[in-house]
Amino acid sequence: MQSPFQAAAGVTNLCQVLPNLITGGQPTAAHLEALKAAGVTVILDTRDPMEPRPFDEPSLVRQLGMAYINVPIVTGRQTDAELDQIVAALREAREQQVFFHCASGNRVGGALIPYLMLDVGMEEEDAVSEAMRVGMRSAELMEWGLTYARRQSLG
Repeated sequence: MQSPFQAAAGVTNLCQVLPNLITGGQPTAAHLEALKAAGVTVILDTRDPMEPRPFDEPSLVRQLGMAYINVPIVTGRQTDAELDQIVAALREAREQQVFFHCASGNRVGGALIPYLMLDVGMEEEDAVSEAMRVGMRSAELMEWGLTYARRQSLG
């Protein structure tokens, strides 16, 4: 049986962040089928439902029997509420195999920073490096994730 990472081969900016967490850009229908076969049970999608897609991802994910969680992030309009939902979803799925994606990995990287700092225990610099490795290229998304993590660690 393939690992989830192997099952998603070819996805843009594919990364194995943690043993149970794979990140990347938009998967194809074939990737989702392979991810299911490899044991992935949760798809966490940060794309806006109005973004063009090659297929009906939510429908396919549910048809395959996986949980589909969509927390749309629109760069330039991101909020703490979105990070609250993403961190909560990752915490809830901690014991499951998760594929976390956007179109390219950029939004995933920014949204992953708080989880890496608050739950995994990474230092800020390491969390930013990991976010960049998964595809984050936006200083704005980096600041969003860092600011949220800093506020949460103080509270």
